[in-house]
Amino acid sequence: MSEIQAHATGLTSQYIAQVTGDLERNVKEQERINAEIEALQEQLGALHHDHSVLVSMREALGGANAAGEADTTAAPTVPRQATAEPRQSKPKKAAATSAKATASKKSAAKTSSAKAPKTDTKPTLVNLIRGHLEQQSEPRSATEISAALTQAHPDRGVKTTVVRTTLEGLVAKSQAQRTKQGSSVFYTATAASEPAAAEPQQEAVAS
Repeated sequence: MSEIQAHATGLTSQYIAQVTGDLERNVKEQERINAEIEALQEQLGALHHDHSVLVSMREALGGANAAGEADTTAAPTVPRQATAEPRQSKPKKAAATSAKATASKKSAAKTSSAKAPKTDTKPTLVNLIRGHLEQQSEPRSATEISAALTQAHPDRGVKTTVVRTTLEGLVAKSQAQRTKQGSSVFYTATAASEPAAAEPQQEAVAS
């Protein structure tokens, strides 16, 4: 009986050692998979952040283009309709229609000449942000830039999200630099060195 007990005890110890080894391998495999999952989650979070930034940039750029197209297409249609419809509906009164046509052309010329200085004198948001960054000696956050532009231009509805999107666009064009301090992001201008580098080329062409 003692031999049987010894044999059973040996088998039990072998099984225990095998099960213990399997448990250790299982735990190590779980740790490896958890590490891969955490790395993939970080990559997924970065992709979500880039996606939201790109979507907001596309909406901002698409809205500006749509507004520009609406302004350019709306202006010439008004005098054309005013001059074309009276000529077709009242062919007998040629003198009256020609007078109305010339008056409408003059009014259209006045409105176009009046609109031109407004578009020239009112800078875009990109120019305002770039100019503000060039005047600063220290990095500024999107919130600080938005507050400064709102105070300097109260008639313009400057939003922090639009400012941040515009800043990211300047960074993509190498016209601004982005630095991160903790959880905050700050921006500085980099376009100041471009005119200095362009002057020697212009002088060489002139000579």
